[in-house]
Amino acid sequence: MLKCVDIEVYYGAIHALKKVSIEVEQGSIVTLIGANGAGKTTTLKTISGLLRPRQGSIIYKNSDLTKIAPEKIVEMGLSQVPEGRRVFASMTVLENLEMGAYLRKDKKAMADDMENVFHRFPRLLERRKQLAGTLSGGEQQMLAIGRALMARPQLMLMDEPSMGLAPLLVKEIFEIIKDINEKGTTILLVEQNAHMALSIAHKAYVIETGEIVLEGEAQTLMHSEEVKKAYLGG
Repeated sequence: MLKCVDIEVYYGAIHALKKVSIEVEQGSIVTLIGANGAGKTTTLKTISGLLRPRQGSIIYKNSDLTKIAPEKIVEMGLSQVPEGRRVFASMTVLENLEMGAYLRKDKKAMADDMENVFHRFPRLLERRKQLAGTLSGGEQQMLAIGRALMARPQLMLMDEPSMGLAPLLVKEIFEIIKDINEKGTTILLVEQNAHMALSIAHKAYVIETGEIVLEGEAQTLMHSEEVKKAYLGG
């Protein structure tokens, strides 16, 4: 469904991504793990068109995304749950969800999707008239996921969904990610919580200082001594 080939990205003189190649099969959860500053977020931003690679190609369902505007990429069925949630703080929960469907014209299907989001996240239904900035961290994360779902994505990019959440909520968020995938959405997940990410993913890549250093089945990497030492606390 998605194939990144030898992506090279620079921030000025800083070489942020070095020949990064990843593949995401339709229907799967693929995770990209690595330390802070390894290039995980840069990879997602490049896929969603917010950054342009200097070299390499990003093929999504036979189209090269490297020349396509970010809003067109969303129209093509690819949406992102950004790092740090980035909800529109001064808008209500309902308005945030409507913003997720901004490019859509199919009113009936949008209403159905809104109902599905509220069914999945009953807390958002209770707080639909509340300003998003007043929600707890966990509720904001649910809202960010709900907002991305309102674009009806075929591929969802998720950037650090567990960041800053209490352990109980982390478990809940990962259950939600698994459920979204089981209902048919392909997921590319960037996550510092390597243990949780590997436990739900089908395939995994390890990125270090802008380079992919390991790749394989998520379960295999979970039991690899190298990954255990570096990311799973021994």
